[in-house]
Amino acid sequence: MKLPETQVAVLEAASANEPRTVESLSEDLDRKPESITRAAFELADEGLLDVSESIDESVSLTEEGRTYLEDGLPEVRLYEAAIDAGGDDDPVQMGQVIGASGLEGGAVDIALSNFARKGYGGIDSGEITANPDAGGDDPEATALESIAGGDADLVTEDTLDQLERRGLIERSERTVRSVQLTDEGVTALMEGVEVAEEVDRLTSEMLTSGEWRDVEFSEYNVAADAPEIEGGRHHPLRSMAERVKDVLVGMGFSEMQGPHADAEFWINDCLFMPQDHPARTHWDQFGLDVPPMQDLPEDVRERVEAAHREGVGEDGEGYHSPWGEDMARQIDLRGHTTSLSARYLSGIAEGDLEPPQRFFSIEKAYRNDEIDSTHLLEFFQIEGWVMADDLSVRDLMGTFTEFYEQFGITDLRFKPTYNPYTEPSFELFGEHPVTGEVVEIGNSGIFRPEMLEPLDVDCDVMAWGLALERLMMLVTGAEDIRDVHGTLVDLDYLRTEEVRY
Repeated sequence: MKLPETQVAVLEAASANEPRTVESLSEDLDRKPESITRAAFELADEGLLDVSESIDESVSLTEEGRTYLEDGLPEVRLYEAAIDAGGDDDPVQMGQVIGASGLEGGAVDIALSNFARKGYGGIDSGEITANPDAGGDDPEATALESIAGGDADLVTEDTLDQLERRGLIERSERTVRSVQLTDEGVTALMEGVEVAEEVDRLTSEMLTSGEWRDVEFSEYNVAADAPEIEGGRHHPLRSMAERVKDVLVGMGFSEMQGPHADAEFWINDCLFMPQDHPARTHWDQFGLDVPPMQDLPEDVRERVEAAHREGVGEDGEGYHSPWGEDMARQIDLRGHTTSLSARYLSGIAEGDLEPPQRFFSIEKAYRNDEIDSTHLLEFFQIEGWVMADDLSVRDLMGTFTEFYEQFGITDLRFKPTYNPYTEPSFELFGEHPVTGEVVEIGNSGIFRPEMLEPLDVDCDVMAWGLALERLMMLVTGAEDIRDVHGTLVDLDYLRTEEVRY
């Protein structure tokens, strides 16, 4: 019998008495596992080998788990410090015990949350008591040692589950393939197996010489494993942004672009937001320690200042609050992309615009928010506005209806709200397809005269700011914005998630 070289090598190395793994054959024969696997499947098709599969589970420590293996679990350290401080006799001040334990930052919260769970003691009114009978080996600490020593099979399933929930271990599975000679394979070896000359492609020289008649062509086995290659691809959120862009361009909009770091003049002052507004403090926005912006258009600056001080029109009063040019020139990371709208409406970005006009942007904004399931420090905002005569809230609602229908969202809800730069104003809400929760997805309104007149705009402008991440949450069913955007996004999600149409 003549067989390709790799098949002969695998057949001769296989045993009739016990299975041999592909990895061991690969090491002995000095060939790639993929080549061994392909040859094994080909021999199995000929009835010369049996190929069996099993799942090998492995457990390894995460970086946090390795830290706790070296330093000790936070709750164990807290318990030991409480015992040393006499907490097994009388309550001890929590600050004293935490200081003695050496715990800092997030480790303190971890220790406190696991302290009572494990029965180490109690925490009440800022005092800690320690259970004197809770000493001994901590099962989770012992498990970390076992896993580090390669003895994960000694750890109970419940403890492994708990360590995985805490992010201290990673579990992985891989398919292990083993081969064993069949009776037909043993017979073939006894009768003799020869290496056949094998080629993987037909050349013009082989056709001309007739050599093709005497060679063995290698076969393709589409069932054989191949190494998984993870090529580059667009982030799902970027793909969603492109989808939104296609929809808005199809609705007749043109795209705006502008700086991420801009003067407070464009970010806030042009939006008729008073300089003593709480949202303009460093608690809500990120100020940059750079030289102030010098090239503000003087005529626009004067009109904006007048609007703040005196108001607009016969009945305008302004804010009667301080307004300073120095503050207007300070540079911040933009807290919203409406700063781009101010630049375009003023004519600074693209020259004077005559109605009707439609513009949009899908750019990042930055806010000093508390991170949770619906908020991040940076996010993508879908900014848009329409400039025309005699616009109304009905036009704005109709635009939203048309836009969101492109993504299968038809249950929009509107609620009146207040913005310094729009009147009337309302927020948009949509129902989450998984949780049923009503999620805020944007803010909108008709720009006030106090904003438009200083920018020399003499017609109506309706505008909105929508959250791209929240739109994606509604479309995909993601329940946490951190699952869509940020450093916690799972790599498998990035590799497999597709934009829904």
